[in-house]
Amino acid sequence: MSGTPPTLDPTLCRARQDRLRSYLATNELDGAVFFDRHYIHGLTGYWHGQPLTPVALLVKGGGGNVLVTHDESAQAPAADEIAIYTTNDFCTLRPNLSAEVAGVLNPFLKGLKSVGTEQQVPAALIDGPVCRDISFDYQYLRRRKDADEVAALLFTVECADKAYAEAKQLLEPGVDEVEIMSAMLETATYAAGEFLSGWGQDFQAGAPGGFARPRRAVEAGELIPLDIGVGVRGYRCDLCRTFAVDGSPTEEQAAAQARVVEVMKFGESFLKPGQSCRAMFEAVKGELDGWKGYSFFHHAGHGIGLDAHEVPRINPAWDDSFEEGDVVAFEPGLYGGDLRAGIRLENNYLITAEGFRQLSHFPLDLA
Repeated sequence: MSGTPPTLDPTLCRARQDRLRSYLATNELDGAVFFDRHYIHGLTGYWHGQPLTPVALLVKGGGGNVLVTHDESAQAPAADEIAIYTTNDFCTLRPNLSAEVAGVLNPFLKGLKSVGTEQQVPAALIDGPVCRDISFDYQYLRRRKDADEVAALLFTVECADKAYAEAKQLLEPGVDEVEIMSAMLETATYAAGEFLSGWGQDFQAGAPGGFARPRRAVEAGELIPLDIGVGVRGYRCDLCRTFAVDGSPTEEQAAAQARVVEVMKFGESFLKPGQSCRAMFEAVKGELDGWKGYSFFHHAGHGIGLDAHEVPRINPAWDDSFEEGDVVAFEPGLYGGDLRAGIRLENNYLITAEGFRQLSHFPLDLA
């Protein structure tokens, strides 16, 4: 049975706008312009489901906001004003839709000296204020997930669980990688009840990861790490499960899986406010890398929400620390040797004042 994505709470959307305005005031910006439909959903509750056409939002520092869309029946509970632009002539899309959006947006920018923008904003089309990129800061600003955002992420986890159940049922030697990916995508889409806003990304057997390879059949004895990010209305989980293609893992594969599960439990002890993410990475790496000659060569996780990778990052290249309200993916793994080719397991967690709340619970077994 297909589901219905939860709606965002307009009061919490307004609270997220207020946090943004506090940032704008501190940084002497008169407003912020967004073209990222994920961010716009989080701020207004309006989901722009058509990926072919842009949408924009102006959040004014002094109060109020303007949503620019072609949807004349837009449901935007936390938008103050809706301005309509035209996408097509006789059902043929116009050649520069971002310019069409900017043409409607620009009159609302009059009198503003400087605005913050994110990476999808075509700043060359913004007329009047100076544009200052706030993409980096905005990730930190929205890292704390409100209750409605956690509910949205839990819904994506439920969709992913159904996709994994479908993969386990379908998986056997001779099945094509694209067939596995397609079946999982179909199941997740039906579970969401609408077109997904995000999907991916690892569907290769006998490899640490990668896109599904056309006409490449999976083989007995291989492991297949299935790492998927199910996106629904911008919010997306990030989960990985590894399965034995023939349902019968070898002793080496079973031992490595048990080790990864053990380290996952060990790593969970670091999931608490104030904990250094870099220190967690080093501890996890020390428990995995080199164990029985296997390797652990990637990050140990990252924040999730409206982007595939968000703050905080469990990665030695950053010096983040966990904060209450973070939602993170933790993904230990082992690769090489006789594993054909490795095991990665990934769960999602909400950082709470007491520690963490586990959001994903699909079994970690190889078969």
